[in-house]
Amino acid sequence: MEAQTHKLTVRETEVGRVDRILANRLGMSRTRVHKLLTAGLVSVNGEPAKKSLVVAFGDELEVVVPPAQPVEMAPEEIPLDIVYEDKALVVVHKPAGMVVHPAPGHRSGTMVNALLHHVSDLSGVGGRLRPGIVHRLDQHTSGLLVVAKTDEAHHSLSDALRERRVRRIYQAVVWGHLTEPKMTIEASLGRDPKDRKRMAVREDGRVAISHLRVREQWERADFLDVRLQTGRTHQIRVHLAYIGHPVVADPVYGVGWERGMGGPQRAWANELARRVPRQFLHAAELGFEHPVTGIEMRFEVDLPDDLSGVVSWARGEIG
Repeated sequence: MEAQTHKLTVRETEVGRVDRILANRLGMSRTRVHKLLTAGLVSVNGEPAKKSLVVAFGDELEVVVPPAQPVEMAPEEIPLDIVYEDKALVVVHKPAGMVVHPAPGHRSGTMVNALLHHVSDLSGVGGRLRPGIVHRLDQHTSGLLVVAKTDEAHHSLSDALRERRVRRIYQAVVWGHLTEPKMTIEASLGRDPKDRKRMAVREDGRVAISHLRVREQWERADFLDVRLQTGRTHQIRVHLAYIGHPVVADPVYGVGWERGMGGPQRAWANELARRVPRQFLHAAELGFEHPVTGIEMRFEVDLPDDLSGVVSWARGEIG
C-alpha cells in the first residue's frame, strides 16, 4: 500500500491553525495530525508546517499520509446474514452490535472477519483492514450493506456513492414530533472541536443532506423514514439531534432527552426509553445500479426483533 498525498486549498471560512483545519478536512484525530506535522509530512505553500501555524485564505496545503501498518486479518466463523451474492458483490444484513471493520478496540469479531470466512474473494481496494468495504454502518445500527468482491465493482460502487446514485433509506424513531410530515435537513458536518470522537454541524464542514418522512406519529415520538442524499459519519444522528429530535436511545447525541418531559407524557417516554435496547436506527432499504450488468438492484429488510417489538408496543398492539 502506498502513501496518500492530499492537496488542499484553505477556504475563506477556515482561517486558523493548520492542525485544526486538517483534522476537520481529512476526518482525522488531532493526535494523528500532530504526528504528521511532527514527522514533517505537512507543508504550507511548499514549506514545512508546525502545528501552531495559522494559515490564511488561499494557502496551499499538502499532506502525505503514510500507509497504515498492516494488521493480520483472520477469517472467523461468525454467522452472517447474506441477502444477495453474485460474482461481483455481496449484500449483507448487519446485526446491531457488530463492528464493520477492525479498529482500535475491535481487532476481531468484525463483519470483515466474518466475510473472510464466508466469501472466498473480496476487493482489495479498501486495503487489508477494509477488504471489499464500500460504505459503513455504526456499530449499533442494523441493516443493509453492499460489499465488493472485485476491484471493478468496488470502484463503480464508490463512484455511485460519491455521485449520490445509491438509494439508502433508514428507519428511525426520534423524540418529539416534527413540524412537517416531510422535511429536508441540509447542514454541513465536521468533527466536534470540543470532542474529536463526535461530529457536529459546522459551517466549514462537508455538505450533508438528509430527507425525512414521518411514517407514524406516536404519543411523544415519531417513527421516520430517512433518505440519505450524502453519507457523512453519524449524519442521521447528528442531523436529527440538530433539529431537536434525537434518535431514541442514541448514547452520544440523545442521552436523557426524555427526562425533560413532564405530566402524563413522562411515563410513556420513560417506558419507550426502557424498551429500546439500542439506538433506534435501521438501514432498511438499499438500491443501486449493478456495477457489471447495469441492472437496477433493490433490497429491503424488516426491522429486527429488538426494534419491531418496540413498534408493536407503541402502536398499542402489545402491552
